[in-house]
Amino acid sequence: MLRVLTLSSLFPDETRPNFGVFVERQTLGLAAAEDVTVRVVAPVGLPPWPLRRHRHYRAPASLPRAETWKGLHVVRPRFTTWPGTKGRFHVAALIRALAPLLDDMRRDFPFDVIDASFFFPDGPAALAMGRRYDVPVSIKARGADIPFWGTQPATRASVLAAGQGADGLLAVSGAMRDDMVALGMPGDRIRVHHTGVDLERFAPVDRAAAKASIGVDGPLIISVGALIPRKGHDIVVEAMQHVPGATLLIAGSGPEHAALEEVARHAGVAARVRLLGSVPHADLPALIAAADVMALASSSEGLANAWVEALACGTPIVITAAGGAGEVVTDASAGRIVARTPAAFAEGINDLLAASMPVDEVREHAARFTWAANTAALRDHLLGLVASRRRR
Repeated sequence: MLRVLTLSSLFPDETRPNFGVFVERQTLGLAAAEDVTVRVVAPVGLPPWPLRRHRHYRAPASLPRAETWKGLHVVRPRFTTWPGTKGRFHVAALIRALAPLLDDMRRDFPFDVIDASFFFPDGPAALAMGRRYDVPVSIKARGADIPFWGTQPATRASVLAAGQGADGLLAVSGAMRDDMVALGMPGDRIRVHHTGVDLERFAPVDRAAAKASIGVDGPLIISVGALIPRKGHDIVVEAMQHVPGATLLIAGSGPEHAALEEVARHAGVAARVRLLGSVPHADLPALIAAADVMALASSSEGLANAWVEALACGTPIVITAAGGAGEVVTDASAGRIVARTPAAFAEGINDLLAASMPVDEVREHAARFTWAANTAALRDHLLGLVASRRRR
């Protein structure tokens, strides 16, 4: 039996059901694998008292300390995050929170390996815990954890030390692996571990009927992601000036909501742009499958789940060359990789609308991104780390 401790500060809860759903899905797959048992530690970062009394922190502060989440045993320890310190003290605070919790956990769950599913602050803290209990540690790089935390003066050293000290590393794409090596991490310990997609849920539908059900007549473009500058929703909104008659749906919430409304008004496309807010992940397949094109102008990504989910629905994508874009858009039937400008996105969208790619051809590009493959690779990776430690 392989006993896995999954450590993830990127994990959903009742206040943020869409937060880290890909980590949740990966963990559920691993927990269901043969001869594997999993416990999840999902730390909650909160500012010191009395700042945590602010209404922004009331919901996460009220989360249960332990619960069963979709069949997974999940504990949610609190650790202190100091505003204005740019993450400098996150790792030390997380280690202080984890040590007594895991000391107690090991009495009835002597885990064989720690699987940190995000690089910061999870990775450095996982490495410290691995040394404390003499168990191997795996750390996965997903997206902003390497290009952001791995380059910030306050956190770069701890990210690099974790990458150099971990027994094994996972990267969500080959491009992410290259970024990790460029930072100084050992390439021979990094395994590319692609995300998965549920091909039963994310599947083609009758597009005309789906559009009609949401009141859309004409070309439909969708963009999925948090309303933050990195996602580049403003670029896609501006591109709509040059995509006549098309409607743009943006599924996501965040601080840029009002700014995007203003961009749409200024561009003269407000009547054709709908900001949907946070959409439950269970409702995304129907929206994505209704669209003719999915467009996302990210400045950085690992390998975005939204890209693969769109392809599974038969919806081609227009994206930037961020992260593993070239590992997903491998030919013209999958979509277009374009420059991060409104003009380039408009051109890419119009090109795909004119081409009217066959749905089945688009969907084929998602076939290799399955959760079964994701689970098998992760189980094999963790078993290998444990076996290697035991041999030593």
